[in-house]
Amino acid sequence: MNIQAAHRRFSTTLDILCPMHVHVGASGRILHAGPTLTKLRPDVSLAGMCFLDVFQPLRPRTLKSFKDVLGAVGSKIHIKFQDEPCTALQGVVVPDPSGNGVLLNLSFGISILDAVQDYALTGSDFAATDMAVEMLFLVEAKSAAMDASQKLNIRLQDAKLAAEQQAFTDVLTGLKNRRAVEHILDQYLSARSAFSFLQLDLDFFKAVNDSFGHAAGDHVLQEVARVLKKEARDQDDVARIGGDEFVIIVKGSAPRARLEAMSTRILGSLKDPIFFEGNPCRVSTSIGISSAARGQKMSADLIMQQADKALYASKANGRSQYAFFGD
Repeated sequence: MNIQAAHRRFSTTLDILCPMHVHVGASGRILHAGPTLTKLRPDVSLAGMCFLDVFQPLRPRTLKSFKDVLGAVGSKIHIKFQDEPCTALQGVVVPDPSGNGVLLNLSFGISILDAVQDYALTGSDFAATDMAVEMLFLVEAKSAAMDASQKLNIRLQDAKLAAEQQAFTDVLTGLKNRRAVEHILDQYLSARSAFSFLQLDLDFFKAVNDSFGHAAGDHVLQEVARVLKKEARDQDDVARIGGDEFVIIVKGSAPRARLEAMSTRILGSLKDPIFFEGNPCRVSTSIGISSAARGQKMSADLIMQQADKALYASKANGRSQYAFFGD
């Protein structure tokens, strides 16, 4: 076997056993670099470059020239790359078996995790017996476990939100339900925020069920829900709290004129019959309105009782009307 073939075989062996080694000749020029070390500088050819043009010695502080590196055989040294990223490395200097220079078997030391991220290294970039492989395995296992845990938490959170939304939603109309109304009132009243409470009750709804069946009644409720959502603002809350009972909670201090205009539009929209399978379902609604001023202390029961009294005043006055509590 000639010298060049022996050298190639020697380099191949080192590449497997020490993928982060660098073979430097006595002149200070790099003869060969391991595959992982080469991967750290993919845009340059390390072979042929001056060792000190690529690396800066750090410790021992006595390392000032490559001659000092040659004299550090058997010692542990610390170096770093001259250019960015200036990754720090540590290793042991051993003599070249041919007597022509030295070999440095390098590693990342405690900065291995940063280096793995900076250079996208994997376990195949390290010697099979390198403890770094074990560390990478643990890191990858931890990362996979954390990723799985995060995905599970997201799924649980989504399920929780879906369950909460379902618990606060009327299945038939898609509006909020009584539980949601109680929750919203608790928030507003605890903060003593201003809001108005409109309670609506459908007139003649029983006649629709008796004449055309419950499917027609469900259709009417869905159409009424659509009208109420259309007339309310996005920041207002619309709910169905009973069979044919609805609520609109108007956020903020609403002028009486705005509440009157909203109520008038709702009454007007429900004067026309709602058709179901060709049958005209005629309903109207009565509305009772109560309000809470900002800073006012009151209970949910009281605000609802006030709206209920106003509602019955509307019915007593002939239905398809609205009334304010206190009028």
